[in-house]
Amino acid sequence: MTLTDVERIELERRVSSRKGRADEARRARCLLLLAEGASWVRIRAQLGCHDSYIARWRARFAAERLAGLYSRHRGQPTTVLTPQLEARILDLTRRGPQDGSTHWSTRRLGKALGLSHMMVARVWARHGLQPHRLERYLASDDPDFERKAADIIGLYLNPPQHAAVFCVDEKTAIQALDRLDPVLPLSPGRAERHGFEYFRHGTLSLYAAFNTRTGEVLGRTAERHTSAEFIAFLTDIVAHQPRHTAIHVILDNLSAHKTKHVDAFLQAHPKVPVHVTPTYSSWLNHVALWFAKIERDVIARGVFTSRQDLKRKLMRYIRWYNQSPKTVKWKYADPRHRITPTSIVTVH
Repeated sequence: MTLTDVERIELERRVSSRKGRADEARRARCLLLLAEGASWVRIRAQLGCHDSYIARWRARFAAERLAGLYSRHRGQPTTVLTPQLEARILDLTRRGPQDGSTHWSTRRLGKALGLSHMMVARVWARHGLQPHRLERYLASDDPDFERKAADIIGLYLNPPQHAAVFCVDEKTAIQALDRLDPVLPLSPGRAERHGFEYFRHGTLSLYAAFNTRTGEVLGRTAERHTSAEFIAFLTDIVAHQPRHTAIHVILDNLSAHKTKHVDAFLQAHPKVPVHVTPTYSSWLNHVALWFAKIERDVIARGVFTSRQDLKRKLMRYIRWYNQSPKTVKWKYADPRHRITPTSIVTVH
């Protein structure tokens, strides 16, 4: 191989450059060794390459000289998204992969179809498909669902005059967890951190009655979860209301709500009618929204040194909440006239 003076100077500059690309320096070194008459065995040993590498750059330099010493990636041919190809992507997305996995990723589906993963992502985005997401649902199997739901929603939308409506439920097995390691507080760029290990002091049950008209909550804790504690809580609700006031109580289908003792209490208090939610429909009970709130605000991140400490913090939160209680609005949420609860907001 013969080099001109200009070519030799340029190749030597690339080899000795401290700022140039390493792959360009390697190609220049290969051509300089060829120009010196070095054998391919020697070049392979010095550069750590194969014969195909030497042959490729020797042929390219012979054909194009210095202008040919750049990488040429073959890449992927341009793919046009036709309606037929888009339909194929959507069909395969719905059918799922055949390798035992549950859903496609953009890269796996693109590889299976010989397409760019970005094309798959654009098709998914256009049609609102998110195979990586999963949502769960629970359908009520109560044959009397519509009547029961209409009865309860009617109490929310058109409550009876001179009567109180309470949503009653219990949050059972609240654990009094005490952290064995110190809690590391919130700091800039770092969230509050709790140790992994904890000590369990026992559990409590929290009974709560949500007043749908005012948003106030009547609460009571109990160490056991039986119909006796439930009746005691119903007695508290009756005692906190004016005498001769009708008290409508909304309950779920828990077995502790349907014992003989509870039936006897209700017979002795005819002004306390009970409205039972359909099966698997606790979302109709407003107090479930309030339980989610106290779970976020107190229980999930709380540190409790004893069951008494847990009780004290739960009741303190209820007293604080009742200083500015908030009710729940119901509204028609879609064209099918399905009534759904919004978040807890103040009703003016």
